Amino acid sequence: MEAQKPLRALIFANGDLNDGPMVRRVLESAPDAWVIAADGGARRAADLGCAVHTLIGDLDSLSKAEVRALERGGSAVHAYPPAKNETDLELALLHAAEHGADWIRVFSAVGDRLDQTLANVYLLALPGLAGVDARIVAGRQQAWLIKPGEMCIEGESGDTLSLIPISGAAHGVYTENLLYPLRDETLAFGPARGISNVFQASRARVCVREGILLAVHTIGRA
Repeated sequence: MEAQKPLRALIFANGDLNDGPMVRRVLESAPDAWVIAADGGARRAADLGCAVHTLIGDLDSLSKAEVRALERGGSAVHAYPPAKNETDLELALLHAAEHGADWIRVFSAVGDRLDQTLANVYLLALPGLAGVDARIVAGRQQAWLIKPGEMCIEGESGDTLSLIPISGAAHGVYTENLLYPLRDETLAFGPARGISNVFQASRARVCVREGILLAVHTIGRA
């Protein structure tokens, strides 16, 4: 079943499952979301009880029998050659955005390969995701990019929020309702000054004048 102009999409990559409270919270918030599996991510979706609507990738991580079973179950299959410039997750993200998803949550994108994990984080900066609320969810955490502007972040008092510059220094960083406030300051690329801040209320506000921050929200104290 291919989604028709979906608003919300859940994408399963082929990394570690990393089940946890944030994962469950997000799944419960989007019971009718379009479920996309990036190749072997179909297994991760099954692990969490999610029926796959769309399977995409070079399909080298699934057996032919598994692919046929997904097709029989109604999954739309988009197969690509192994020799390609994009990763399977990249294809899945772009497919979701091109078909109207403006809210995307990515699961099993964190694993024991540091290079793949970092690459997955950087996929959030794809030009094709401009204007899309795309986040990686794992365990009790979710991560996303904060670009120039203002963002209110929902949480609970005592939750952890880290702000990490990932494209050079971030300038004009201002925060509200965090234990360690930033007041029109610069977070330099390299030093860990923005790590492990703490919510002081159920909503925090972050403003950035220039640069890009990776925000990592952890349920409770990290």
